[in-house]
Amino acid sequence: MSEEKEKEVTETSEAEIAVHWGEEEYINPPRSFVAQANLTDEKVFERFSLENFPNCFKEYADLLDWYEYWHTILDTSDAPCFKWFVGGKINASYNCVDRHLAKNKNKTAIHFVPELEEEKVEHVTYQELYVRVNEFAAILRDYCGLKAGDRVTLHMPMVAELPITMLACARLGIIHSQVFGGFSGQACADRIIDSGSEYLITMDAYYRSGQLIDHKEKADIAVAQAAKEGQTVKKVLVWQRYPGKYSAATPMVEGRDVFVNELLKDTYGKRIDPVPLPAESVLFLMYTSGTTGKPKGAQHSLGGYLSYVAGTSKYIQDIHPEDVYWCMADIGWITGHSYIVYGPLALCASTVVYEGVPTYPDAGRSWRIAQNLDVNIFHTAPTAIRALRKIGPDEPAKYNYNFKHMTTVGEPIEPEVWRWYYNVVGKGKAAIVDTWWQTETGGFLCSTVPGIDPMKPGSAGRGVPGIHPIVYDNDGNVVPPGAGKAGNICIQNPWPGMFQTIWGDRDRFVRQYFERYCKDPNSKRWQDWPYMTGDAAVVAADGYVRILGRIDDVINVSGHRLGTKELESAALVVPEVAEAAVVPVKHEIKGVEPDMYIALKPGFEASEELAKAVSAAIVKEIGAIARPRKVWIVPDMPKTRSGKIMRRVLGAISNGTDIGDVMTLANPEIVEAIQKMVQGK
Repeated sequence: MSEEKEKEVTETSEAEIAVHWGEEEYINPPRSFVAQANLTDEKVFERFSLENFPNCFKEYADLLDWYEYWHTILDTSDAPCFKWFVGGKINASYNCVDRHLAKNKNKTAIHFVPELEEEKVEHVTYQELYVRVNEFAAILRDYCGLKAGDRVTLHMPMVAELPITMLACARLGIIHSQVFGGFSGQACADRIIDSGSEYLITMDAYYRSGQLIDHKEKADIAVAQAAKEGQTVKKVLVWQRYPGKYSAATPMVEGRDVFVNELLKDTYGKRIDPVPLPAESVLFLMYTSGTTGKPKGAQHSLGGYLSYVAGTSKYIQDIHPEDVYWCMADIGWITGHSYIVYGPLALCASTVVYEGVPTYPDAGRSWRIAQNLDVNIFHTAPTAIRALRKIGPDEPAKYNYNFKHMTTVGEPIEPEVWRWYYNVVGKGKAAIVDTWWQTETGGFLCSTVPGIDPMKPGSAGRGVPGIHPIVYDNDGNVVPPGAGKAGNICIQNPWPGMFQTIWGDRDRFVRQYFERYCKDPNSKRWQDWPYMTGDAAVVAADGYVRILGRIDDVINVSGHRLGTKELESAALVVPEVAEAAVVPVKHEIKGVEPDMYIALKPGFEASEELAKAVSAAIVKEIGAIARPRKVWIVPDMPKTRSGKIMRRVLGAISNGTDIGDVMTLANPEIVEAIQKMVQGK
């Protein structure tokens, strides 16, 4: 059996356990929505056709203010590391803050909603945002000595101080790398090491499900682990959840840790001119799970990325300056960067930052926030929709809010769940866009344009203006729309929001995203470099795309991408563990969740304590989001004759689906033993 064929049978993927629902009926957007929509001109698809590429993207760039205009809209000389708007000079902080002051300084930029309902909502105006961004930028420049091109790691929860910190970095051209607050100290350390950060910015504590969590302890672990790998963190800047009061049990380290709130006393009234930066310079790094244990830093550009998120926020999210917009994602993920911070603020919207979980203290919380702030654009993931539908199906009807537009993001949504979202949450009055995109893409790839296209439950829609999807089979043949066959969905052309490369690893960037379907590895033409997304999809005759899930060994849990190699490596930290294999299992709320299979070293016995130790190790190494559904300690793993673990078989056992032919395995008898253990038969 060839290496390639063997890999096919040794892995299991989300695409293999996807729900294959049929095509649904069209539902037209409400006329009231279309009447006020930012984009109703059907000629937009003509303007953004491949014939007009790349010049069509000038429309997005023109939504921003530039210090200098570009001389080259798309530079392909280092393909596939494409550069956009070369020669242009721009600043993201200026575009998201300063330029709005003349007409909208008293408008709310950020509504910060604490998790505890007894705490008051903080409404940060654009003027206040300007002041706070400047004063923190002064700390970064004058106290830390940071400048354009330096990297800083942020490990912050969902608080107003997070976008303030990001925008202060952007003001100076400092590259920020925000780590999801729920990730462990070890996961934070990995990102500090890879990015070469000498400064860590964190917060002492935050609320989660009503508990004040000590977050500072993760900073101590991160710094210690980074030091072991040779990366020194000079200072840890600690924001206080309650200014003037320390809310963590973990002590501050003298000489290293410093309270931001203390430093701000020295920068009161400081104003820092935004630094005009080349459009192709790096705005931020966003680490995402890969097919190896090491997380990879998606490197996003300044001018291209900001243009793309401004354009898609305006035309797909339909954000107007007068809207109150709530994206329920976490800023620690790309959705939060693009569609809580940079996109909405570039358009002078009011964006909501909510600290806690959407079901605390009860299933009505989200709808109370929506009513109190008069939110009219609501953006969340199918996981949250499924959870709210399960625990509070009748709650939305109790509250007086009016959404004009609702988004779903991060994972496929089942048609039945979509209908509840449309009829009950949206009260049948909102346009829904079911968006598909990735950390690497910076912004939406497929979606309906809400003022033009009809909606179709369970389908993401066609490529958004300027994005041209194509589906290839494993042999590189095009699978035409309407063929009823799944394949590997790719994008034929580059676009401004796509990442420039993997930080410090161009070879991996080319290998993982372009090599498979590249027509000529020496070519400088964009036409020869289709972008491979790593997702499986079916395209209907009308061009609407239905995503089936990952084709690689990445598991999408509640919209969070977790590398199976990362999970397995974490399990192997437990000394008794010899082998680990993780597989995705369907879950009614999370979409999928991980099942962990463990084989022990000789001389060790399976026990409940050992299973708990493995689960705890995964939480410690990665974070609670990665906790397995179940740790199965098995006598041996099903293996091919060359010794590779057959994850496909384990995935079928966990999901109760057909395990297929196992007689070619080196140890077929083990399959029955595992089946009895897992399925009780």
